[in-house]
Amino acid sequence: MNEFIQQLHSHRSIRKFSDKEISQSDLELILSAAASASSSGNMQSFSVVVTRDRAMKERMYQAHFEQSMLMDAPIFLTFCADFYRMRRWLTLSEAANNFDNYMSFMIASIDAILASQNAALAAESLGMGLCYMGTTLASAGEIGEILELPENVVPVVGFALGHPDEAPDLRKRLPLESLIHYEKYHKYSDEEVLEIYREREVEGMKRYRDNPRLHQMIKDVGAKNLAQVYTQAKYTEESHLKYSEDLIAYLKRQNFF
Repeated sequence: MNEFIQQLHSHRSIRKFSDKEISQSDLELILSAAASASSSGNMQSFSVVVTRDRAMKERMYQAHFEQSMLMDAPIFLTFCADFYRMRRWLTLSEAANNFDNYMSFMIASIDAILASQNAALAAESLGMGLCYMGTTLASAGEIGEILELPENVVPVVGFALGHPDEAPDLRKRLPLESLIHYEKYHKYSDEEVLEIYREREVEGMKRYRDNPRLHQMIKDVGAKNLAQVYTQAKYTEESHLKYSEDLIAYLKRQNFF
């Protein structure tokens, strides 16, 4: 492995940050890396909102389900699917507006996600750590109001960014052969599926049982295995249906339908 690939393999989420600030020059290096990401048609249909102000972070903290790393990190970056800029340019140029639809939202979302990963890799190369927060999409409407996003702009993904104050163990990933398919998709047998998740089951349940708060959560929902933890505690059908309805409603308000 070269140094860069080693960095990729050593990625871990950081949830505790030191008091060390991020310099403006380092931040601009990270953001310029984001701007260099692949983009559909080179439209760069994304924007990044940098949150440093504590009062703003406190408002974001509520929208992000009160996750402590948002307040602990010196910076939070929100990557948005953004066709506001492009659509204004089209209007001013007397061109047709073809980007008021769901496909356009998906294109812009992919642009934003690619930009976020570039930024994450740049930050880690500078010795920083980060934690992606899936609550960005779950609370898109609320976050959009806090950040005063205009129509055609939707927050898609975000992460807390700072200098690590912890060194967590690497989390095991699924076996490579369970993720990669050559030429055609290999449809797994039931036995293969169970084998794919065997180590994840052991590691995951140990992690939950070793943490008193998570252990209590397992007991409260009566989960007997990791799959039940995912579906009865972390990602319930009720919550995902609500988030889906909220997101669709917000996309309509933001003129993506």
